[in-house]
Amino acid sequence: MRTMMLAGVGLVALGAGFAFGQAAGQGRGSAQSAGQTVILEQAPTDHAIPISKERLEQYVKDMDAKKLSTLRMIEGGKFNVNIRRITSAETALLHPNTIDTWVVLEGSGSMTTGGKIENGKIVGGQSHPLKAGDVEFIPAGLAHGVSGVNGTITWLNIRWDTDWPK
Repeated sequence: MRTMMLAGVGLVALGAGFAFGQAAGQGRGSAQSAGQTVILEQAPTDHAIPISKERLEQYVKDMDAKKLSTLRMIEGGKFNVNIRRITSAETALLHPNTIDTWVVLEGSGSMTTGGKIENGKIVGGQSHPLKAGDVEFIPAGLAHGVSGVNGTITWLNIRWDTDWPK
């Protein structure tokens, strides 16, 4: 687990590097209202953001206390770094121009990708086990969803849009 957490922190730093000099503002804050994701920090353009294993663990505790399934640690406009923590299956998703990279920190379930989404479920996709230590790369436009969650499953979700100016 320690190795996976450290690898996850390295990927967070990598994800923050996707800013490519895009200004997204600075500062810390917490914005929460119905249907909105809590955002902890805007992506800086002048310094790195270290996130220790202990800080990640505290974020997860805070999420549990507030019953949050998503915590956006870093918001950069066309990229972001999140913690996702779920206890049951989710409605399948498809992001037309957003790539996801997941680093599973704890828990297990089943990941389904591909196929078509019908009534919130994937039809005709492929499923495989998802467990702590796994890394998932999900290209833009690919249906994906998690089911069969055993207790909770927690992952870092590093996302970036594909519609950057050339």
